[in-house]
Amino acid sequence: MGSADRAARFYDQQVRPCLTPEMREFIGRQSMVFLATADSGGACDSSFRAGPPGFVHVLDEHTLAYPEFRGNGVLASAGNMTENPHLGMLFVDFTHHRVGLHVNGVARLYHDEDLRSTQPGLPRDTAPGRSPEMWVHLTVEEAYIHCSKYIPHLVPGPRAGHPSDRPKDADYFTRSRTAHGTR
Repeated sequence: MGSADRAARFYDQQVRPCLTPEMREFIGRQSMVFLATADSGGACDSSFRAGPPGFVHVLDEHTLAYPEFRGNGVLASAGNMTENPHLGMLFVDFTHHRVGLHVNGVARLYHDEDLRSTQPGLPRDTAPGRSPEMWVHLTVEEAYIHCSKYIPHLVPGPRAGHPSDRPKDADYFTRSRTAHGTR
């Protein structure tokens, strides 16, 4: 694409093989992350995870872990990780500094008790009333900044209930339009 020199400078100046102290502190403040996985055939999937700030735990400069809770039962990300362990994570601060952090590495899935046997400091109540089905343990291969140029500034609002006319999640994008009088 004609940008080899620029890319080489970026990799030399910005890409790190581990998490710097600033990166570890940044991750500890984040309440959401976007995931990128692919199966063994290369079919991609993107997903979103959220929790209280620091729900993605920095275990050390080379290692992250986050809990997986019961969701829709598809387990697309976890399934992909069993076939292709490469995981991309994108943390974005939309509210304060409007900057992002890419963390790429190799993921391994652990049952809760198995990871706790080696990491006893993991919190037990990461989501009140819910227990992790498993943990994703990431060995960091590279971490680098995501340019702030196009990151919008968002203001967190109160979490409100859904409007009464909103369909259930399972029906939101699959319900028939004719069921609501539109074509």
